[in-house]
Formats: sequence, structure tokens, C-alpha cells
Amino acid sequence: MIATRVPVSEMLMRITAISAACALMLLTVSSALVAQKPDDQIDPKSVSLVQEGRTAQAAGNIDGATDAFEAALVVDPRNRAAYVALAEIARTRGLPGKAIRLYREALLLEPNDLTALRGQGEAMVQKGAVEKANQNLARIKTICGTRPCNDATVLAAAIAKGPPANVTANNLPQAPSPATPAPAAKP
Repeated sequence: MIATRVPVSEMLMRITAISAACALMLLTVSSALVAQKPDDQIDPKSVSLVQEGRTAQAAGNIDGATDAFEAALVVDPRNRAAYVALAEIARTRGLPGKAIRLYREALLLEPNDLTALRGQGEAMVQKGAVEKANQNLARIKTICGTRPCNDATVLAAAIAKGPPANVTANNLPQAPSPATPAPAAKP
């Protein structure tokens, strides 16, 4: 084989392309980390709207509370408390699927949020997905470790109680309906 020498300009072009790719990757990763806000950096207007929502909810004004929580998310979509509060309202209204989705949004912001994990597990039980609720319980127990954990106790009690009777009745296999005879062919 004949050894050829790579010109300096070609070597410089190769290194420059690799360096530019590494710099772009570093810039992308660092900007993603800066974009994530901890709870203490949530927009104060959003925090105040969540407080208004909790006040309305305590007064029995569920629609007003829902409006306030939704407005809080418009102001700052990273407000986990607003997602959790909306999910709690959805659960009390008998909408476990919607509650599960809202809890998932909160968990995307903070995967170790015990309140969201417990609430999502309770909504899963309400929907009849007891096995998935057990997975949430296992995560809660892992996060809590050896210290006492009220969220684990509450979710374990909900799992032990099981899904509502109407959910379990809907999950039972249905008896086949009698077949209707096909219309007779005309001669």
C-alpha cells in the first residue's frame, strides 16, 4: 500500500465538521436543561391562579376552580400543581381516563411526584387497571424507601378495595347474543 499524506486543509475540514457537530449537541443539551424550571420558578401569576382555584374548589365552585387551574396552565404550562388539581377534579367527576392523562402530564414534569403517582394509581383502579396501579404503588414504595409513606398506604387501600362494581361488571365477558337469521332469498 502506498502511504499518502492527507493535506492539512482536508484534515482541518474534517476536524471542523466534527467540532461543529459536538458544539451543536452541547448547545442543544444545555438549552434543554435551562428550559426546565423547578417548582419555585413557576410564574407567580400561575401560582396565584392555582390558589384561586383551590379556594373556589373548597367553596364548592368546581367549574370556577377548573377555569382557574386551566388559566394557570395557560400562564405557565410547567405548573405541576395545576395538572394535579385538574386530575383530582376529573377523578371526582368520574372521568378516570382524563385524570390519568392529566397525572401523566404532571409526571412528565416530575417523575417522582408522589401525589401524582398516587392519584394516577387511584384513577387506574377506578378505571379497572389494577395491575398498572400496582406498578405505581411499587414506584411510590421505591421512592419512599424505608420511611413511612402516606401515599403508598392510600394507594394500597384503593387497590385492596378494587375497582367500582360497575367497572368490574363491564369487564365480564358478555353472553353471545342470539343470531338473527338471514332474510330468505327471493326465488
